[in-house]
Amino acid sequence: MENTQNKAEGLKMLKEKIKDIKVAMLTSVNADGSLHTRPMQTQEMKDDRILWFFTGKNSEKIAEIKNDSHVSLGYADPGSNTYVAVCGRASLVTDQAKIDELWSEILKAWFPEGKTDPNIALLKVSIDSAEYWDSPSSNMVQLFGMAKAMVTGEPYKPGPGEHGKINA
Repeated sequence: MENTQNKAEGLKMLKEKIKDIKVAMLTSVNADGSLHTRPMQTQEMKDDRILWFFTGKNSEKIAEIKNDSHVSLGYADPGSNTYVAVCGRASLVTDQAKIDELWSEILKAWFPEGKTDPNIALLKVSIDSAEYWDSPSSNMVQLFGMAKAMVTGEPYKPGPGEHGKINA
């Protein structure tokens, strides 16, 4: 089933779907046009269409987004059969107040000098659009369906799920 939400409902749904998925795969564009993907831990998403991540000022992704700010974020929770793709534009933010607000001590693993580390920055992703896929079937039901398809030679047809687009 495909579903298209209005903006407020869609953003609320997006926030709900990714709230327990802490790591996203961020894809940015290299100067030569090739894609570069890496894991990033989401720090925050409020109702303002903004996702926040900590990053180093000297990281490759910063050079990439200065060249082309388009990014894609992939969130996956196979345990609940929830998958989300987010498209947006990224920018570098060095606002100390925002860094202080989002800071947690575990980040010292990447920024040893803490909140005032000279390399610390935030990656701000302004969401343009998002899509999600949900399957209410359990993994066992899906495995049974795949096994049945293999035995019968018929293509696997997943049970009813939900697919929707969120326009921000």
